[in-house]
Amino acid sequence: MIASMTGFARHDTEAEGQSLAWEIRSVNHRYLDLRVQMPDALRALETDVRARLQQSLGRGKVDAVLRLESPGEDAVVRFDPVRAKALVKTIREIDQLMVNGARVSALDILTWPGIIQRDAALDPDVLRAAVLEALGGAIADLRAMRAAEGEALRRTLETRLDAYSGLIRQLRERRTAIVEEQRERLRARIAELDLTLDPQRLEQEVALLAQRLDVDEELDRLDGHVAAMREILDRDEPVGRRLDFLMQEFNREANTLGSKSHDLETTRVAMEMKVLTEQMREQVQNIE
Repeated sequence: MIASMTGFARHDTEAEGQSLAWEIRSVNHRYLDLRVQMPDALRALETDVRARLQQSLGRGKVDAVLRLESPGEDAVVRFDPVRAKALVKTIREIDQLMVNGARVSALDILTWPGIIQRDAALDPDVLRAAVLEALGGAIADLRAMRAAEGEALRRTLETRLDAYSGLIRQLRERRTAIVEEQRERLRARIAELDLTLDPQRLEQEVALLAQRLDVDEELDRLDGHVAAMREILDRDEPVGRRLDFLMQEFNREANTLGSKSHDLETTRVAMEMKVLTEQMREQVQNIE
């Protein structure tokens, strides 16, 4: 089952009076790009968090944020004077290099990471287990949303492929008519010039023209691309990159058909193919 790269999930839980909330957002990206935000007191878990995200997600730009609140009466707020003094000293040094620099208030200092630390009477092992369990729930919810959007993308792509197959059939049925139209056009041109041309020579010229206009190979390759894309959409693995490459092949064949076109109908069909290819490419860019 294919999956989209866009999605959002939030998972809340509680552990001995503390509330934990994981929020994970993902959008499309060429590779897996992880950004994890956690309270300083839990930074030691970041490696485990990244490992679990990498195991569960193939591609996408992913922002994972952990929010930790300690509303209990036993929560203790600690002020780090050493860090605060160092920060104030640095701000003064920078301020001397500036002209009319903005004033920094005490509240600005307090919001700096590490100045205020909140500790709670909570077993570190219990907190770690709660954080990772909540992360697992958030990842499961995100994957479910991405799978649902992926199924919608799949249906859209299959509709586009059906339309593409219809255009291929139109061109196959049009081949005989194109040759006949070229034969009549050549005869009319000869008649206008009041020339006498041997019928056998005329057929040779028509045969050469038909060879130049032959698009059987392009249509066969397009049939193969359509079949390959349907097969890829049935795979239970990340397929976005394969589909990206396949879209390039679709576009190449559509361009070749347009260059070989010598009648308005074939040109129109080739343009429709290019439009469908672009529509599919936009959808494919969001597939994991």
